[in-house]
Amino acid sequence: MLRRHRQIRMQVHQLMDACVFALSFWLAYLVRSNISLAAEFGIRLDPVSPFEDYVWLYLILIPVSPLVLEAQGYYNRPLLCSRRTTLWQLFKGCFATAFGLVLVLFFFRMQIARSVVIWFGIISFCLLYAKEELARMALQSKLGQAQHRRRIILLGTKEELVQMREEFRINAHENEIVADLDLNETTVPKLIWALHEHSANGVLLGAKHTFFDQIELVIRACETEGVEVWLVADFFTTQISRTSFDDFYGRPVMVFRTTPEASWQSVIKQVVDLVGSFVLMITFSWLFLLFGLLIRLTSPGPVFFRQQRSGLNGKPFTIYKFRTMVTNAEQLKHELAAMNEMTGPVFKVSNDPRITPMGKFLRKFSIDEWPQLYNVLRGEMSLVGPRPLPVDEVKRFNDLAHRRRLSVKPGLTCLWQVSGRNNLSDFRDWVRLDLEYIDNWSLWLDFKILWRTIPVVLAGTGAK
Repeated sequence: MLRRHRQIRMQVHQLMDACVFALSFWLAYLVRSNISLAAEFGIRLDPVSPFEDYVWLYLILIPVSPLVLEAQGYYNRPLLCSRRTTLWQLFKGCFATAFGLVLVLFFFRMQIARSVVIWFGIISFCLLYAKEELARMALQSKLGQAQHRRRIILLGTKEELVQMREEFRINAHENEIVADLDLNETTVPKLIWALHEHSANGVLLGAKHTFFDQIELVIRACETEGVEVWLVADFFTTQISRTSFDDFYGRPVMVFRTTPEASWQSVIKQVVDLVGSFVLMITFSWLFLLFGLLIRLTSPGPVFFRQQRSGLNGKPFTIYKFRTMVTNAEQLKHELAAMNEMTGPVFKVSNDPRITPMGKFLRKFSIDEWPQLYNVLRGEMSLVGPRPLPVDEVKRFNDLAHRRRLSVKPGLTCLWQVSGRNNLSDFRDWVRLDLEYIDNWSLWLDFKILWRTIPVVLAGTGAK
């Protein structure tokens, strides 16, 4: 994992842990202040001061508690280290935090029941360990591994490959080696085939300066594909990629990327995707049931349409939509090939005879796309991003530069939909807008696209 990714992960965990410590102190106070419950067990407790008298302690507790854990090496350990190591570091961290709380209370001469501090230490330890177990379960799950493990192609000399394999073996839970290629024997077409075949997220390139010619060809091929290159070297000028210096488990690397780099904005985007899709699915669940019922009553066949689409870096996933066509629509598609109104590999037809009467209404207001909120919730799509294309259409790209639109997660809405929607007839214009989005991405741009999508969808502008 690159240093920047490790730093963002550490900061996210520090923020979560600070919240856990704050919650633990409040729960400890509640436990101690429940005098009636203690009386049932024959324990007599004196009343404690109102909690508002201790709220100011959060000004110290929230920023300091993660630093105490960091001092124990808690955030530098491997993601799936032994439970014994985790328990020991958490015990030391929670004990030191509770002891520090005692010192603060003594220094400011505040009276608070000692049992509050004891309960605080116990509750914070239990909640933090529960959080760690949940994170471990998520990372070890099939869906978690699919979302968080990077699919890496190793490329270098035979000597370099041996060393890189050993480094990846130590961190196998974070990365998956999908192929390792000898730089002396690998041609650019062979590398491109491997990128497509394995839906690789990155290429780790290790080579000496005598192989600069081959390295440059590899970098140019990867930047065309929108795939990150981690070069265990330096010194190359690129046409599209933004270059940054990082380290890969201590080894200096140059990162050539054409996609937005990891940042707090990207973390917030993921949170917005997760929370937004969940809230929208719950809010409009009754409409899902209503439209599902109408589809079944007006047209024989299933409610949902499922299809393999190309996701991040071309990895196939199953997209969900409300069915708007007759059940044999795919079989009839070749009969309408001559009516295709889009140049390039994409198929679009106005007044498509395969569309059902109910389907016309669903398409006009993009209601057929609503089930893709489930894809967003699964992490396969985003609320904003290039629209996902069927796998067979992606395979027919006649310009490899078009694959760079696959370098970010596909989305429910995109710049294309708010800049002409289906009125665009040239696939190159579609790709141009998608690449414009990728090259200029920001959280603010996502919010603007979401805002502009609302009137476009409500008016049914450009729908087919």
